Amino acid sequence: MGIGSGIALFITGAIVAFALNFKVAAVNQNLIGYLLMGGGALVFLISLFASFKKRSTTVTTHSAVDAAAGEKSTTAQTKSDTL
Repeated sequence: MGIGSGIALFITGAIVAFALNFKVAAVNQNLIGYLLMGGGALVFLISLFASFKKRSTTVTTHSAVDAAAGEKSTTAQTKSDTL
C-alpha cells in the first residue's frame, strides 16, 4: 500500500460520508466514511514518511598480509539500511 492507496481510501471515505444518501439498517454510513477517510490519511502519512526516510550505507574494509605467502588480501563488506 502506498501513497496512491491512501488517497484512494480517503476519497472513497469522503464519497461514502458526504455524497451517498441511502439507509441500511444497523449501519452508520457516516461513521464508515469517516473511518475510511482516517485510514486513508494514516496510510498516506505512513507511506510519505517511509519514502522520505534517510537511507544509510556502511562500508567496512579489512586489509591483511599473509605472512606465509607474503600476499596482501582485502575484504570489503557493504550494508545498506533498506525498508
